Amino acid sequence: MKRLLSIELIKLWNNKSSKFLILSYFILLTFIALCAAVQFDIGEFHFNLAEQGIFNFPYIWHFTTYLVAFFKLFLAIVIVSMMSNEYSNKTLKQNLIDGLSKKEFILSKFYTVISFSVISTLFIFVVALILGLIYSDYNELSIIFSDLEFLLAFFVKLLGFFSFCLFLGILVKRSAFALGFLILWQIIEGILLGVFSWKFNYETATKVMQFFPLTSMSNLIKEPFSRLNAVQSVANQVGQAFEKDYGVHWYDVLLVLIWTFLFIYGSYALLKKRDL
Repeated sequence: MKRLLSIELIKLWNNKSSKFLILSYFILLTFIALCAAVQFDIGEFHFNLAEQGIFNFPYIWHFTTYLVAFFKLFLAIVIVSMMSNEYSNKTLKQNLIDGLSKKEFILSKFYTVISFSVISTLFIFVVALILGLIYSDYNELSIIFSDLEFLLAFFVKLLGFFSFCLFLGILVKRSAFALGFLILWQIIEGILLGVFSWKFNYETATKVMQFFPLTSMSNLIKEPFSRLNAVQSVANQVGQAFEKDYGVHWYDVLLVLIWTFLFIYGSYALLKKRDL
């Protein structure tokens, strides 16, 4: 594992574009801390994000993992480019000539996907913990370390998404087309949700769509904003109280892990079948 992972990391670090995207990704993650300093002063109206409770434990685990997941596209580009470069630079064929099996080649890519997911999760854990210790109104250990399942969901979400990107990179070969297909697939799932909602009803549509890859990944971490006290108060005043399940469920995690397995196995099957 160590040998295969080191091969991929050397390739990525020697690629200027990949290095820039990886560094940009982690720099952007740290910008979450700037949210604490955001303040709007309009006459006598003063609004500070930190004062709205977004950095309170345990809510911060939900908020940060949901927000940061939007930045995963940076590493998605790296992963797709990682595969397209193997074809364009003919390093894939050279690796196989040098004795690397196709199974080991796919494993080296999957280890990279796991590494990105683990490092991102640990990074967010540290950033959120520091912000929470500074701004949270609740600092009891039992509260601080509750709701950590959102970090697990974040890890699984990245693992599934990056595995999908790896599969597309092998399927399409060209990074631009692979990313285009990723966006197209997102649109297709959105259209299908609309069609099913029109033909049946929204509840039935969501039950069907939960089995699709991107929707299943999205379901791991629901939107956190309606959990804020300010939003809840306004909703109660207008008689629209939120009754939403924000939890991380084992069946959502399992479904994404199944998709992850299918993407990695599909990547291997494609590579094994092709004449390189």
